[in-house]
Amino acid sequence: MRVMAQLAMVMNLDKCIGCHTCSVTCKQAWTNRTGMEYVWFNNVETRPGLGYPRRWQDQAEWEGGWVRKANGRLTLAAGGRMKKLLNIFSNPKLPSIDDYYEPWTYDYETLLNSPQQQQFPVARPLSLISGKPMNVTWSANWDDDLGGAREYGPKDPMIKGIEDKVKFEFEQTFMFYLPRICEHCLNPACAASCPSGAIYKRSEDGIVLVDQERCRGWRMCISGCPYKKVYFNHKTGKAEKCTFCYPRVEVGIPTVCSETCVGRLRYIGLMLYDADAVLDAASVENDQDLFAAQRGVFLDPEDPAVQREAERAGIPGDWIEAARKSPVKRLIMDYQVALPLHPEYRTMPMVWYIPPLSPVVDVVKETGHDAESQANLFAAIDTLRIPVEYLANLFTAGDVAPVNEVLKKLAAMRSYMRDINLGRDGNADIPATVGMGEEEMYEMFRLLAIAKYADRYVIPTAHAEQAHALEELATDCAVSEYGGGQSAAFGEGSGRGGLTPVAVENLRVLKETQTADSLEELPGENPLRGRVNLLNWDGKGMPDGIFPGDKTGTPQ
Repeated sequence: MRVMAQLAMVMNLDKCIGCHTCSVTCKQAWTNRTGMEYVWFNNVETRPGLGYPRRWQDQAEWEGGWVRKANGRLTLAAGGRMKKLLNIFSNPKLPSIDDYYEPWTYDYETLLNSPQQQQFPVARPLSLISGKPMNVTWSANWDDDLGGAREYGPKDPMIKGIEDKVKFEFEQTFMFYLPRICEHCLNPACAASCPSGAIYKRSEDGIVLVDQERCRGWRMCISGCPYKKVYFNHKTGKAEKCTFCYPRVEVGIPTVCSETCVGRLRYIGLMLYDADAVLDAASVENDQDLFAAQRGVFLDPEDPAVQREAERAGIPGDWIEAARKSPVKRLIMDYQVALPLHPEYRTMPMVWYIPPLSPVVDVVKETGHDAESQANLFAAIDTLRIPVEYLANLFTAGDVAPVNEVLKKLAAMRSYMRDINLGRDGNADIPATVGMGEEEMYEMFRLLAIAKYADRYVIPTAHAEQAHALEELATDCAVSEYGGGQSAAFGEGSGRGGLTPVAVENLRVLKETQTADSLEELPGENPLRGRVNLLNWDGKGMPDGIFPGDKTGTPQ
């Protein structure tokens, strides 16, 4: 047993309202630069739909992830070294800009400066790539609110195999939102696909990053990632991806998408796992066994033997304690209501989802029956085959049984808590039907419905004694001027060089700024007095560097 630690996330899809706040804040923090106009590290997809990039789940087309050979060994779906070498200068398995979308702005000059006339002036869309007028035909969430259901819905790859049920009842089935970030997999296909070894998985917390110095722009990582969460910056010629906001989590602050989530649906915590068991779990023969196999890789931080092995592996004591309190561990292992996204890709994803119960509740309500009744909800789950099978295609490689079990637990929790909220005694028979106790069900309700900030995010901080190693890692994987301090590494928007590497700044400065009442209280040597890092700034005060200034630093 080789114990390692992994930061992971769980999203409760019943609470996502599709506001896209997570996407916008991530965009402003990480991809608001030249060459990244089309890139969304975090996007929210409407299901059923084609997603972003278009039909990213169609691995028959993109050949992402891993496949199991007859001898039981794993190989990249896109082929081995020889095939990659043959295609290294012209990779045929890449989404085009049309599969993402051609980013645009509007002709505001015409709108603002048009002379008085009979017709109202119109701001035509202009391409951010060519600068020419264009017609908008696709975007990062064209499926929003099922607006294109009739045209695009039947093309959703997840409907394959249930077309006969969906064809006539599609509009009456369901709709839900699916937020997506990089999965930071235990067995990442993107890292295995990279010819230059630029993508690596950090040993201390499992975050998958791109070394911008080593990246040569071969784009094999884009092909290898089955979730299509690696992007190409056409300005720098480098690959970039979600970083799990590592400058924030190193000091115990949640990711930007989690911090700003309106629905409070995201949970971040530490998972301990057996690194020696990952390959065997990813290599099980039946795709539908992969979900259970991955859950078997996770270790119980309450087990004294696991604690001893973790300490022997150099995992600090406060990290082990964080794993014991992890909300992710409780949702995945204790309550068993979270499921992985497409385990059949065999990458062992570490962003898990609680499937939505809302479609079931809505259907019961439309029949005129009590939508909070345990009997009605259980019967609806058993008979409402269309959404359950669709959810199974997303989360359990088509196996309906685990999804049914999760939905029944959520339905039982809803029925049990209704009695308590109405002032009646809880019915112990309800949690017993799903193999839970009353206290356990109540604790699950508190975590899913009314958990406080400290309960949703249990993130251990990086250790000062590791600062030097973290500094080197930060320099290697920098994605902005707050990393390696390389002037103009990302074009004209990359900022000034010579800045302190991001990990050192985190350990020395970021905690001060998060706990200070105002920026004026910060020490005089604090670098935030002269500049603004959107990953750090919490909106307090008006920092000197928030607006361009002259050579003396005076705002113009």
